[in-house]
Amino acid sequence: TGEPVDRPSAAGQRLSAPESFGVSTLEPGMRPPVQPPGRPVSIRVQMMDDTQEVFQISQRSAGKVLFDLVCVHLNLTEGDYFGLEYQDHRKMTVWLDLLKPTLKQIRRPKNTILRFVVKFFPPDHTQLMEELTRYLFALQVKRDLACGHLICNDTSSALMVSHIIQSEIGDFDETQSWQHLLHNKYLPDQDAIRDKIMDCHRKHVGQTPAESDYQLLEIARRLEMYGIRLHPAKDREGSKLSLSVAHTGVLVFQGYTKINAFNWSKVRKLSFKRKRFLIKLRDAHHDTLEFAMASRDCCKIFWKICVEYHAFFRLFEEPKPKPKPILFTRGSSFRFSGRTQKQIIDYVKDSEFKKVPFERYIWNPAHLHPRARRAAAHPHADSQLRPGGAQTAAAQREPQGEPQGARSAGANDRRVHQQRPGSEESPLASPRVAVNGNSPVNGPDHILGSGPQSPDNRQLSPLTSPLLTDAGYVRNEDEEEARRKKFPTDKAYFIAKELLTTERTYLNDLQVVTESFQNAVANDEAFSHSVKNLILANYDPVSKFHEGFLKEVEQRLAQWEGRSNAHIKGDYQRIGDILLRNIQGLRQLTVHLQKHSECLVELEKSVRKVEVLSREFEQQRVCYLPFNVFLLRPLHRLLHYKLILERLCKHYPPTHEDFRDSRAALAEISEMALQLQGTMMKMENFQKLLELKKDLTGIDNMVVPGREFIRLGCLSKLSGKGLQQRMFFLFSDCLVYTSRGMTASNQFKVHGQLPLYGMTIRESEEEWGVPHSFTLFGQRQSVVVAASCASEMEHWVEDIRMAIDLSVQGSGAPSDLLCTSPTDNKLSGEGGQEHESEEELSSSRTSLERQGHRGNTTVHVCWHRNTSVSMVDFSVAVENQLSGNLLRKFKNSNGWQKLWVVFTNFSLFFYKSHQDDYPLASLPLLGYSVTVPSESENIHKDYVFKLHFKSHVYYFRSESEYTFERWMEVIRSATCSSSRSLPATRKDLY
Repeated sequence: TGEPVDRPSAAGQRLSAPESFGVSTLEPGMRPPVQPPGRPVSIRVQMMDDTQEVFQISQRSAGKVLFDLVCVHLNLTEGDYFGLEYQDHRKMTVWLDLLKPTLKQIRRPKNTILRFVVKFFPPDHTQLMEELTRYLFALQVKRDLACGHLICNDTSSALMVSHIIQSEIGDFDETQSWQHLLHNKYLPDQDAIRDKIMDCHRKHVGQTPAESDYQLLEIARRLEMYGIRLHPAKDREGSKLSLSVAHTGVLVFQGYTKINAFNWSKVRKLSFKRKRFLIKLRDAHHDTLEFAMASRDCCKIFWKICVEYHAFFRLFEEPKPKPKPILFTRGSSFRFSGRTQKQIIDYVKDSEFKKVPFERYIWNPAHLHPRARRAAAHPHADSQLRPGGAQTAAAQREPQGEPQGARSAGANDRRVHQQRPGSEESPLASPRVAVNGNSPVNGPDHILGSGPQSPDNRQLSPLTSPLLTDAGYVRNEDEEEARRKKFPTDKAYFIAKELLTTERTYLNDLQVVTESFQNAVANDEAFSHSVKNLILANYDPVSKFHEGFLKEVEQRLAQWEGRSNAHIKGDYQRIGDILLRNIQGLRQLTVHLQKHSECLVELEKSVRKVEVLSREFEQQRVCYLPFNVFLLRPLHRLLHYKLILERLCKHYPPTHEDFRDSRAALAEISEMALQLQGTMMKMENFQKLLELKKDLTGIDNMVVPGREFIRLGCLSKLSGKGLQQRMFFLFSDCLVYTSRGMTASNQFKVHGQLPLYGMTIRESEEEWGVPHSFTLFGQRQSVVVAASCASEMEHWVEDIRMAIDLSVQGSGAPSDLLCTSPTDNKLSGEGGQEHESEEELSSSRTSLERQGHRGNTTVHVCWHRNTSVSMVDFSVAVENQLSGNLLRKFKNSNGWQKLWVVFTNFSLFFYKSHQDDYPLASLPLLGYSVTVPSESENIHKDYVFKLHFKSHVYYFRSESEYTFERWMEVIRSATCSSSRSLPATRKDLY
């Protein structure tokens, strides 16, 4: 081997490799590589667009020569992201080693086709500097979708395919788009979502091919299976798993669900011994993890890929070769050969190349001849690449005769080409797992149930901790730190980003009504057509309006962040103009917003006839809140706009260019909110009564005119058997007490009621010797109860006294909610059920979980956390809703996991990304405390807050000081009982 040269190493001049390897694909000029003397050999390479090219190499040429020829042919600057793969004599898919002679690797060159594909998938496609590179990545995504490697839900699939066909045929035309989808196969099950694809395509009018590539990669990179190639393995217990490698480290999959991740920073050593693959960790309980693979060859292939991924993403420069041993070798001498990602980025940034335009080609349905769609059709498209070679990349794909243009007969067919380990065609493949078509979550249904699951598939309590335990970690703090440095730091930007994130959640909630619910009842004849039409007529226009609004906000934020490809000059660091324009448009929908209360009432009448259908829909994961809450979302959203605009106007000085629009928008939305305030308050109370009706059994007439809900929560009731936990419900006319039922439905069983008219209340801690106790004296009976703490007692006493005053102002006639009128004496003879502790719930499968996420309602949470919530709290919670990305860490774990988090209804709901249709887990916050970590906890990160309840501790990191303060603000409203019961009238809330 030759000695390293003094000048900087190029991709074609590897350390320890002969200088005759030629020029790098990163060096200017794009000259064909210099080849050693020898007999010429023809090698066929399948390109990214499924065409085949024949390249002539010397029989002594190393793999680097062939690879450079392909990059020169494509005029590709960032070639090091790609590689050449092929099937060897063992029928195993391997990468061409660039340092070894090609013909020593490929035994039968005439019968072997190498595939030019993406080898290294960066975490962010904006790291790809050249449009041609992004175009090739888009082709890789297209191929992975078609062959079923990129597993995702129908929504994500349809959106990605719509961007692909936008780049291929241009703006939407119904006939042309339909014909194109008929003749081109982009997905294995494309026909089932063809209409959905077309609906997405029609929204991309004016989008250039470059912008379509950008959007496609933006969606793809967020999918769990993006860039993943599965290598079958087994753990120590013999359970079937798959291993993979990504920029973050080594990943473990079960089916298509990631169950563990070993970050590079935590991995001390990777090795293999026979067919055992070994991972040594730093500072771990189990120092060495062991996985069994099919053979030693499988182990070595995967080990090589891991070595290359680690070097490419983690090292600053290409690793130097090991010195050759004098007597004998031990272990593999394999090393990564090529530029690291940092070297590529630095080189392209520092180089100035004269770019020439290139053309994109697609193939017509008959696959007879290429049809160009020129970038010139969109003058502002950034369709450029470096010069070099006789032809452009697109022109070289035209047939030019043998040997340069040789192609197989089916080269242009869109189909799955040779097998890869873990693919469906491979005998080593993991079984295909059906994914819920309504969910963007990329994983099997059985692990995404209503509650957390342990490794042995036992469900954990939804009341203790979120799903996605430490086994599912993606430790990506380095990536997050890098992303933060790129984005703006202005507070107005983060206010605008809050608008974007909450708008995404709001639109998803609207789609629960307009899509999920409509689909669920579409074919049920028992459901009233008039109610279906009423909901459709008044929610669809609102949903369509906000789709356009969201797209505008997304585009503005992209421009603000400098991520847009629009290349339109102007100052886009503002959001008030978009808010003003859309709030004025929203005023035109006021007639629909006023009808939403009628929808809620009419739906309740219909649900009585189809109660089973309604109950089944609420069990679906997409309905993560009581369904009636979704019906009120449009009214609540007005308050969110108002609060966002208030923060924006408070931040801006009057001289700011965005201040006038923001202030005008605030005036508009304030007027709308005031106009609908009365409807909103009535509907919130109506909805809460309907919800409590589902949680209680033994109730005859919960929803009656004039009744208002005031507070619910736990109190201990003193009886002959001592203090027994009971759930109390305070209304404007009576106080009802219940115990938790042990039936499959887990409803609370009503034990008795106390009319408020004529009731008196007296604190009686000294009398009974029970802390925080008070006595309720009714006309028929008296009850002694005790609160869990002084603040809880204060809230209950204050609200009961207020309710007594309300009952005096009313008619005074006592109401009777019960089907029967049991006496307290009869109830005192009943055995009180022992309630499960939080820890017991997390370790055993109780009846709570059998009910699904209905067991996670506010009533159940209050029961287990021994706390209470008032109607004022619920009204405040309407305002305190927030969405966005957070990094989460458990108390005893090292890494941070990036999640999309939605805060609503006193709970955090966790998603993989904002595109998911339903949450993977929830964490009810009632009873938790929120603080900042102390020095002794060794967090050492900015913008971190801590959630704590008994032994349960979670840390969350936000991206800026503003978002940190917002998360702290809204979470405090749900965790601290004093902040949840503000001394404010209901009118003060609006």
